[in-house]
Amino acid sequence: MTSRTPWAFIPTLYFAEGVPYVIINTVSVILYKRMGVNNALIAFWTSLFYLPWVIKMFWGPLVDLYSTKRNWILMMQFAMAVTLGLSAISLRLEHFFYISLVIFAVGAFVSATHDIATDGFYLLALNEKQQAFFVGIRSLFYRIAMVFGTGFLVYCAGRLEQSLGNIPLSWTIVIAFAAAVFAILFLYHRLILPFPKEDTKRSPESSKAKPSYLKIFSSYFTQKGIIAILAFILFYRFGEAMLVKLAAPFMLDKKEFGGLGLSTSEVGIVYGTIGIASLILGGIVGGWVISKYGLKKCIWPMAITLNVPHLAYLYMAYAQPAVVYAFPLVAIEQFGYGIGYTAFTVYLMYIATGEYRTSHFAISTGLMALGMMLPGLISGYVQQAVGYKMFFAIVLVMAIPGLTTLFFLPLPEEANSKQT
Repeated sequence: MTSRTPWAFIPTLYFAEGVPYVIINTVSVILYKRMGVNNALIAFWTSLFYLPWVIKMFWGPLVDLYSTKRNWILMMQFAMAVTLGLSAISLRLEHFFYISLVIFAVGAFVSATHDIATDGFYLLALNEKQQAFFVGIRSLFYRIAMVFGTGFLVYCAGRLEQSLGNIPLSWTIVIAFAAAVFAILFLYHRLILPFPKEDTKRSPESSKAKPSYLKIFSSYFTQKGIIAILAFILFYRFGEAMLVKLAAPFMLDKKEFGGLGLSTSEVGIVYGTIGIASLILGGIVGGWVISKYGLKKCIWPMAITLNVPHLAYLYMAYAQPAVVYAFPLVAIEQFGYGIGYTAFTVYLMYIATGEYRTSHFAISTGLMALGMMLPGLISGYVQQAVGYKMFFAIVLVMAIPGLTTLFFLPLPEEANSKQT
């Protein structure tokens, strides 16, 4: 079929896009923590998993030049099912940490390539009216994938830990289940994905008329105010990037080690379900506010809203409250993050202008991933050196560089609510 109702494949495609990302970058943190790995190693190595999303812009053209988007999607989904299956097996081995790191790293490159193919297929399989309508749908199912990973899978792992009394076996079962889900998605999409007429194989010769890498990158890095833009992208979420790698370990650590002493299942509910739901709600509210008042008026209050709720973690580090109080505190922090992140992404869209806007946005999102990776690399070492209380205080202080960039950020008056 050259066409099929998008309802048949858009929800499942973007669910499949979100699942490996959340397992590799977030669930792996909880998994390693429960398997006894220390915070410094967890934060450093899992932060490196962001690298494929940083550099995916460099091999994106290969997806354009060779085979079809449909074939790339199916190949990557099959590869991801195999990768998750191997990672599940690796957890039963003696040197599980380093073996699983290599497998997850391969999975990260597979997932980033799947993202490129999926987004390209979206543009080819849907007309402009459908593309506009399904933007919200694809985002919703991507978020559902996050709840599935950090909520459902983590909760199930916790319940298995309690019933089996075997942490490695519990996580092996959960990751193997995720692999089975991906295998089903592969089979489903092999049958359901349409064959858009424009999704044809190309030869490298057909791309000679395309602008060179150098021209695209030059047009991005020579735009007005580029220094301030780069500083904004790298530092706006610096504190959040440090916090996100240690949030789950903090909740899992026993109180005598400065943590909250939550069980794995409780983290799945508090952080992976209530937290993600609050993040989604914050994004919706942020989008509505920007559409009403415009980005220029909103970016300062939204940047503050992103960072001030980090006080919730500082309070929890000092008070070590019961789990019932962790629910609203985590929800508040994630709600603020959802609002602040919306302003960030809207600005990246705003600076993606001109004939290379798609490539410019890809560069911006790559730099965005770099802005998450670099703070994460050091966060675990900082926490182990100073403890959770001082660590969360440092997270608050690290809001200052990002807020400072707003004074220099080019944001002309014409960035009004209608354009946003």
